Amino acid sequence: MKAIRAIIPAAGKGSRLQKISGDLPKAMFPVKNKPMLEFVLENISFIDEKEIYIVVGYAKEKILEHFGDRYHYVEQKQQLGTGHAVMECADHFVDFDGSVLIAFGDMPLFRRDEMEAMCRQHEESGADCTMMTAENDSLKLWARVIRDENGRFSRIVEGKDCTPEQAAIKELFSGVMVFNSKSLFALLPELGCSNVQKEYYITEVPELMVKHGMKVETYFIKDGDDLRGINTPEDLEMCERILTKRLAEKA
Repeated sequence: MKAIRAIIPAAGKGSRLQKISGDLPKAMFPVKNKPMLEFVLENISFIDEKEIYIVVGYAKEKILEHFGDRYHYVEQKQQLGTGHAVMECADHFVDFDGSVLIAFGDMPLFRRDEMEAMCRQHEESGADCTMMTAENDSLKLWARVIRDENGRFSRIVEGKDCTPEQAAIKELFSGVMVFNSKSLFALLPELGCSNVQKEYYITEVPELMVKHGMKVETYFIKDGDDLRGINTPEDLEMCERILTKRLAEKA
């Protein structure tokens, strides 16, 4: 593959895990006895460590102590959403012309081979953005992928905002995307924050790209469980069960 970097937003506190995580940042919460961020980094290990930018914030020293100087760190002093986390990296990408993979620090179930295959497809297709999608009937509140009459990507609608018709759509957005760096950072200033949380969401960038006539593609994965993140103790229990099953299948 050509030049590729990654940005991992990992600045969050993880309020719903605090009762069992103490003062750990969310991405450092242990899953099967190791930080969930470690799973994420293993799953993108086809990218050179020095090309990976981890966005840190709450209790950032815990992340720096654990991973040392293997990666770049960018501080997000105010947690104003995923789009803002990526914006904070802009100065480091001014002269970079390649692909940028964005994956979140609290999603440990993605697979390295799928991540790499998506990045390869992105490069070969010449897309400005490629997003990972899947189906999983048990994830009722996940964002839906909306397509136009020609089957092309149109936009992402958050699960809680779906109409009944949109809620019936099977294709879910994973949160994982790879962008052409120049296209991404050119459009980030156009992100708005006119939502209840007053935050900037990276998930709005693909729709902006469509409006600008840019090329947005999708990469479908077969295992919808990969989409599960960890926000609550119940999520943790489910993810550990899935990891245990996968390890048993490999044995």
